Amino acid sequence: MKTEGAAYDPKQVEEKIYKIWQDSGYFNPDQLPKSYQLKAKSYCVMMAPPNITGSLHMGHALENTMSDVLIRWKRMKGYKTLWLPGLDHAGIATQNVVEKELRKQGLSRHDLGREKFLEKVWEWEEKYGHTILDQLKKLGASCDWSRTRFTLDPEYVRAVQAAFMHYYKKGLIYRGLRTINWCVRCQTSLSDLEVEYQEEDAKLYYIQYGPFVLATVRPETKFGDTALAVHPDDKRYKKYIGQEIGIESLSAGGSLDHPLKTEVRIKVVGDQAVDPKFGTGVIKVTPAHDITDFEIAQRHGLPMKQVIDDRGRMNENAGKYKGLKVKEAREKILADLKAVGLLLKEEPYHHNIAVCSRCDSPIEPLPSWQWFVKMSELALLAKEAVQSKKVKISPQSFEKPYFDWLDNIRDWCISRQLWWGHQLPVWMHEEKCVPLDGHKEDFAKCIDIMVSLDKPKCDYCGAGYLQTTDVLDTWFSSALWPFATLGWPEKTADLKNFYPTDFITSAREILNLWIARMIFSGKEFVDREPIKQILVHGTILTKEGKRMSKSLGTGIDPLVLIEKYGADATRFGVIWQAMGTQDIKWDEAAVIAGKKFCNKVWNASRFVLGQNIRTSQVLNIERADVPVLKKLEETKKSVEKYLENYEFGQALHLIYDFFWHEYCDKYLEEVKKNASEETNQTLLYVLVKSLKILHPFMPFITEEIYQQLPITNRKLLLIEDWD
Repeated sequence: MKTEGAAYDPKQVEEKIYKIWQDSGYFNPDQLPKSYQLKAKSYCVMMAPPNITGSLHMGHALENTMSDVLIRWKRMKGYKTLWLPGLDHAGIATQNVVEKELRKQGLSRHDLGREKFLEKVWEWEEKYGHTILDQLKKLGASCDWSRTRFTLDPEYVRAVQAAFMHYYKKGLIYRGLRTINWCVRCQTSLSDLEVEYQEEDAKLYYIQYGPFVLATVRPETKFGDTALAVHPDDKRYKKYIGQEIGIESLSAGGSLDHPLKTEVRIKVVGDQAVDPKFGTGVIKVTPAHDITDFEIAQRHGLPMKQVIDDRGRMNENAGKYKGLKVKEAREKILADLKAVGLLLKEEPYHHNIAVCSRCDSPIEPLPSWQWFVKMSELALLAKEAVQSKKVKISPQSFEKPYFDWLDNIRDWCISRQLWWGHQLPVWMHEEKCVPLDGHKEDFAKCIDIMVSLDKPKCDYCGAGYLQTTDVLDTWFSSALWPFATLGWPEKTADLKNFYPTDFITSAREILNLWIARMIFSGKEFVDREPIKQILVHGTILTKEGKRMSKSLGTGIDPLVLIEKYGADATRFGVIWQAMGTQDIKWDEAAVIAGKKFCNKVWNASRFVLGQNIRTSQVLNIERADVPVLKKLEETKKSVEKYLENYEFGQALHLIYDFFWHEYCDKYLEEVKKNASEETNQTLLYVLVKSLKILHPFMPFITEEIYQQLPITNRKLLLIEDWD
């Protein structure tokens, strides 16, 4: 800092400073100075673990910069701080990535077999899995990297197994045949929250059903209809409820050369789930291919008939349409319905279709034997935690979607037909076995399915068991994050010192996918709410207000911004635009403003150092009426208030205004005209205090400058006293 006016060059500072921080060990709460160790208060922030398939994007930059601002501020306030980082194994996403690589070689995972395929995935994880954590270091994240956790670490696996067995023994986990969300592309079940919805322009088809006309968007499922349903209060159809009526329908076995019509009997039920305003107010009930219809069937004791297979093709129950893809079958069935006069009309219909959140393929609801968690009891735990304010959600408006989901919750489908992930501790009896006594008899006493952490053996016939290849929903394991990362189920020092954790910030789309599940998991397993404060942050959109997309070329890479402008300027640009929790229409001009501010701080500090001020941090109390000192104190108090309320953008705006306008434009210019030992002491004092206030937001440049100031007993700014 020898030449006034030279621009700040972050490339000469950031890597050097980050190494100093890491070498100090102060990211680790156990290595903080003794003064921290003696304080009773700890403060723990949990990183929302990114997927091992991920690379840094603007959402990561936003939530991790916010977390870093908070943890650096608390560290300077004297708290024993832990920001715990980690990675999620991301079952479907990771398996898809590796399978894509195999397809380039003309192979599938089935060609390799499970064991060899998993070896390939672990090789990929070793090579690419930690990329995003290294990128977060470039952003300045002051995590305790020594405590980095991965959801497939051996200790974490044990925690997941313990959770599964706890639920199972308590009767909350069961195996059942239910209609679930099935991804034809990924060949696995999905929970309701892993399904996304895309708008689609479709058609609503009006079909004659005996005395009724009903509207449907899926005529191809008609061979799976087992009832018709109306609203119980709908006066138009009330008299039909409970009756079996004759329906002139399309014969699944017909052809153009033979009669296409057939006569069937079908029951009419009354159910509250029917919307009288949809179509004609009559719906066909297809329990095997619609989750709502399945629930109607459960309430009325209706049978289930599957007509679409797990590859998305019509099965043998669809007769001559067997083997056709769903859309192909739809066209042929519509043509046949029209030919026999049962298709009355069609009209445009705009609606949302369910797609897989990982591959965007349409979801097919299908009946399947899966493992589920009963949710009614656990949902009450999650509700009570927020209602009692033991867990606070900010902004408070997000409590409504949180409660709405819990009030209408379905049992959680937790089994996935993948190979990468936490294998279920479920064992299947070998098919062929001989009774131990050698007598010929049936094997009714053999238990077909066993749940056990260890490989069981049949007590009756002595046969062995094979473990299912199904794995757990990724969100099942990540729901344990706040306490499994701290050593649960063991009673560790970390669990004692840092649980419940204090803060986490995440996007709104995982409020129920992850946050709600962490809350009821913490209550169930540790008997305490896992996190005190949830901050739901906004989404960074394009300048035009659209979602960023790497595939469409509209995504912004934070690493490119860091390379071009520096980490501090990038952090500045992200936080500057985070005014509240509204979505952010990204504007790179904010990062450019951040770079200019870095230069302002840099050159103001050059000027102060150029005054050759004698080492001192003690001000003459008689000079406490200097306006810049009053404004400094007001700014500091307001910044603290903003940070306490998680209003990061407002805090940064305030610091910026004070430093640029009050300190540089006014006081520094005044000193240039009327310099004295007294004014120089004030000049240095205000700079020191300003660097402290600014450090959580722009840590690299403030640390670099601080280490060059003439201060006695100087420490790293990272652990300097905020006060």
